[in-house]
Amino acid sequence: MKYIDAEIPSSTASQVLVKVAAAGVNFIDIYQRQGLPGYNLNPPYTPGLEGSGVIEEIGKDITEFKKGQKVAWVPQLGSYSQYHVVEESKLIAVPDAIELDIAAAVMLQGITAHYLSHSTFPIKPGDTALIHAAAGGTGRLLAQLVLHRGGQVIATTSTDEKSQLIKEIGVENVIRYDKEDFADEVLKLTDGKGVDVVYDGVGNKTFDKSLDCVKQRGMMVLYGAASGAVPPFELQRLNARGSLFITRPTIAHHVSIKAEYQERCATLFSLIAENKLAVRIGKKYSLSDAADSHDDLFGGGTTGKLLLIP
Repeated sequence: MKYIDAEIPSSTASQVLVKVAAAGVNFIDIYQRQGLPGYNLNPPYTPGLEGSGVIEEIGKDITEFKKGQKVAWVPQLGSYSQYHVVEESKLIAVPDAIELDIAAAVMLQGITAHYLSHSTFPIKPGDTALIHAAAGGTGRLLAQLVLHRGGQVIATTSTDEKSQLIKEIGVENVIRYDKEDFADEVLKLTDGKGVDVVYDGVGNKTFDKSLDCVKQRGMMVLYGAASGAVPPFELQRLNARGSLFITRPTIAHHVSIKAEYQERCATLFSLIAENKLAVRIGKKYSLSDAADSHDDLFGGGTTGKLLLIP
């Protein structure tokens, strides 16, 4: 990536021009930069799918927003910038009670945590979920939402520091997968039955053993590939393991209906305002240090949300 000067863009009739306050850094940005199958874009392009800021200019057809209003968005490519044009359909009004950096921090990861726990596998009281990388931005939010819905969480992580961050939000069972066989530990904790659902954003390194953790007729939710893509596998394994379900969801299909998009954001903002959802910003970078943020995230040593501040 290169940090360059560019002209401030102009909005079309259906767009607004936003002065960006913060842009979120996500693994999908790295997947796109690497050109992984299903994520490849035609360079050159400006990365970044989420952010927040204040409206500077509105298109003539805009009716729901006004100049000077706090807004956030996802997904709108090009968010790593000082000024960004955003389609009205992608915009969400940010309540006064929510700071713009917090809003940027929950657009992609918060909505992902919401649809995973409310739509992909709707957590019911008494359900048990295994959440990998639970100290990360998405994992920590997801764990809180599972607990909020009355579920139980078994979390995995790799350091003492990360274990403490997970326990701070009320998770009692934390497995160090750098020291223990997490599948063995999960089966011990569940009396050999396994969990109702595995939420796996790690991918290649955890996928096979994750299947061993799912109880009969449970669900495996693969929502990311931080350690690399999962290779093709024999579907008969799902039968052999107990008629398991498997799915690979993505955020675009869970915000395409405007009312649903707005409802997810309203729920997240409300929980944050009521101090029922803790958002941890792990580190803030200047826009010119975007490459460093990718290196840090890919290296696996980060916790919480990474933000770029123009």
